[in-house]
Amino acid sequence: MNQLTTLPEVMTLQEVAAYLRLPEATIERHASQGQLPGRRIEETWRFLKAALDEWLRTQDSRTILLQQAGAFADDETMDQLRASIYAERGRPETE
Repeated sequence: MNQLTTLPEVMTLQEVAAYLRLPEATIERHASQGQLPGRRIEETWRFLKAALDEWLRTQDSRTILLQQAGAFADDETMDQLRASIYAERGRPETE
């Protein structure tokens, strides 16, 4: 029987890192930013394996990108930032 089938229902940061094959720091950063389902209890993290499995099934890069872009929707500096990026690249914003 392999380790993945014997994981507990509630997992630690270390177990999630092994399960997702990512560094613990990456897991903690994404959980802290609300991008990965988990709960911080005092100084430790706990994750439901079922929630992680559902997250893996439903998350795609486009969804994540749209969520991140939406976080900047009310940022007053975005127009200026976008214009400076295009200017730096020497390209017009529209073709």
